[in-house]
Amino acid sequence: MRAGDTIVALSSGATPSGVAVIRLSGPATHAIVEAVAGSVPAPRRLTLRPIGQDSLLDRGLVAWFPAPHSFTGEDCAELQVHGSPAGVRAILKLVTSKGARLAEAGEFTRRAFENGKLDLVEIEGLGDLLEAETEKQRRQALARFEGGLSQRIDAWRDQLLDLRAEIEARLDFSDEGDVSDLPANFGASIATLQDDIGGALASVEHGRIVREGIRVALAGPPNAGKSSLLNALAKSDIAIVTDEAGTTRDVREVPLDINGQLYILLDLAGLRETDSKAEAEGVRRARLAIDQADIVLWLSAPDLPADTSPNHDPRHLRVATKRDLGEVPGADISVSARSGDGLAELLICIERMGQTLATGEPSLLSRERDRLALAGAVEALQAAMRQLPMPELAAESLRQASQALERLVGRLDAERVLDRLFASFCIGK
Repeated sequence: MRAGDTIVALSSGATPSGVAVIRLSGPATHAIVEAVAGSVPAPRRLTLRPIGQDSLLDRGLVAWFPAPHSFTGEDCAELQVHGSPAGVRAILKLVTSKGARLAEAGEFTRRAFENGKLDLVEIEGLGDLLEAETEKQRRQALARFEGGLSQRIDAWRDQLLDLRAEIEARLDFSDEGDVSDLPANFGASIATLQDDIGGALASVEHGRIVREGIRVALAGPPNAGKSSLLNALAKSDIAIVTDEAGTTRDVREVPLDINGQLYILLDLAGLRETDSKAEAEGVRRARLAIDQADIVLWLSAPDLPADTSPNHDPRHLRVATKRDLGEVPGADISVSARSGDGLAELLICIERMGQTLATGEPSLLSRERDRLALAGAVEALQAAMRQLPMPELAAESLRQASQALERLVGRLDAERVLDRLFASFCIGK
C-alpha cells in the first residue's frame, strides 16, 4: 500500500452482472477520467460518456468527486458500465495504462481513515455492514458505521479532557498561593463517567450475540436424531445421516435466520464413552461446545435408553425426537424431522429463549476490542477515584483512561488493528 498512488478496482462484485462499478481514487484521477472518457463531468453528477477514446470499449455513466468531498478524501471517480467480464477487464487495463494501479483489499477505506473521513470504529461498522446477513446485524452495523458509537466515545473523551484540565491546571500552578482545591463534585464527576462507561461495557455481550449469532447446541446421545434435526431446521441435507452410531465426529456449524436474528446451530458428536480416539475427540469437542453455547437443545428419542441428561437449567430445552415412533416422558417439546411435526413450535421456543439474550435495540459495542478498551477505561477511572488524595497519580490514571478510548477510535496504536481489519475487506472497498 503506497501513499500518493492513484488506485482503481471493480467495486460492485463479480461479473457478469447488469452493472459494474469501477472506482478510482488518487491525485491522477481527474487526468485519467479525462483520458478514458473524453471529459470530466460536473462534480457529483452522473453523466453518460463513451469509455475509451481510441477504441470504444463501452458506454456508461461517469461520476466525479473532487477532494476533499469524497469517500476517501481524495479525488475520486466512478465508472458505471455494463457488467461484462471482457468489458470490465478491458476498462481496467485501459485505466491502469493511464497511470493507476489495482487497489489492494480495503485500500479505499484505509485512505478514508488516513484522511480523517472515518475513524476505526466506523470502519469496523462498515465491515460488519458488508457482511450483515440478518436484519439485526444490518441495523447494528449501520448505526456503528453512521457514527453512533464514535459520538458516544467523543462525549466520554470530552468529559475526560475537562477532568484532566481541572486537575492538571492545579498541578501546573501548585506553587501559586491562590490555587484552590479540586471542586467538591470532582470525585462525583469521575464516578458518573465511570458508571456511564461501565453501563456500555455491560452491553458488549448483547452486541456480540447480534453480530456473531446465538449459539444453539444440539446435544444428546448417539442416534438421538441431532443431524436429522439439523437438516430439517436448515431445510438442506447438510449433515450425513445414518443409523450407525457415532457418525458425527466434529462440530458442524449452520447459520439460521429467525426473524432477523442470527442463530448458529451446532451439530455435535453423540455423548458416550468410546474406545475410538477419533470419536472420543469428537465427544470432547461436543462437551466444550455445550459449555460455550447460549442455548442447548438436549435431544432424546423413544428408541433409545432412558434420558440421562444433566439437570435442567435456563439454557436447556428438552427435545424429544422421532415423534412418529412414540413419545418421550418429561420432554419440553416433541418433534419429527421426517414428517416435520413440531418443527415450527421448536423454532418458536428457540426464538423465545433467544429473545431473553438479545432484547431491545442492537448494541453498538460488539467486539472483543471494544470490551478491552472500555474495561481499561473503567479500571483507570476506578484508580483515579482511589488516588484523589494524590493528584499526580490521579492525573496519570485519567490520562490512561483517555488513551484507552483513543485506541478504540484508532488515534493511538492503529496500524496493527488496521492491518488485520483491512485484510478481511473486499477489493474495491
